[in-house]
Amino acid sequence: MQKPMQKVLIVDAEKCTGCEVCEFTCSMEKYGSFNPVHSRIRAIRIEPIINIAIGCQFCLDAPCVNACPYKALEKIEKGIIKVNDDKCVGCGFCIRACNFGAISFNLKTQKVIICDLCQDRANGPACVEYCPKECIEHTTLEAFAQKTRRKAVTTLLESLAKQAK
Repeated sequence: MQKPMQKVLIVDAEKCTGCEVCEFTCSMEKYGSFNPVHSRIRAIRIEPIINIAIGCQFCLDAPCVNACPYKALEKIEKGIIKVNDDKCVGCGFCIRACNFGAISFNLKTQKVIICDLCQDRANGPACVEYCPKECIEHTTLEAFAQKTRRKAVTTLLESLAKQAK
């Protein structure tokens, strides 16, 4: 029997404006304050016009977990990477190992923080719920790929229809 597909956060760079609402929402959800320093998702601006939010990609063989010499990171259900604050010493090896720059360092606690998809929220990730441009999706890679294929076929058919006129 196949395992169910793991859900991840996918950001549509065409819709993202870099407003950082995802960062503020995340920090409020996790720490009770609007302080993007405490966010587990980051809005990145790639000049001049591309914006994208980056969060944990929940890698199958997560390099951050493997890089931690203190075994403070572990993969739990749904592929989520959990930080054991009792074991984390803030060395940052996991931050350097992450190919996506998705792990942050909490200056107040001196521990790393990683997106956990707001697993304790009934409505799913807060960043998805409150994104004003609805550019963040919580979906499987296969569902996203299928949506992308549909969009490509629709665009192709529209193009062919215009050429036929």
